[in-house]
Amino acid sequence: MLSSAERRRAPRFELHLPVTIRWRDGSETREAVTVCKDVSSNGIYFDLREGIKEGTPVEVEMTLPNQITLAGPVRVVCFGRIQRCEMTGETAGVAAAIEKYEFLPGIERAPAKDKPV
Repeated sequence: MLSSAERRRAPRFELHLPVTIRWRDGSETREAVTVCKDVSSNGIYFDLREGIKEGTPVEVEMTLPNQITLAGPVRVVCFGRIQRCEMTGETAGVAAAIEKYEFLPGIERAPAKDKPV
């Protein structure tokens, strides 16, 4: 069996970027602010105080730094699904596959009022 690193289709960048995660939990729209641990063109990994059910559609908003874009900071919103959610002590390690993304105009949006994990 291949390790997770060998199954990856795109290189991962070990970046600790602030991200805003949005998802639906039943009829409620949820939002959390955290810091990602790594990101690639196909996925993102982050910790949350609570888990999100596998398969749940998510929206992830972040500002990619110059070291990735090579053209200055760029705001982006990614749309995808939760692939894995594992409780690690008091937080959940969450992996989301990115299915599509859109570039956002303007300056970085102010984070939600939740405190980052």
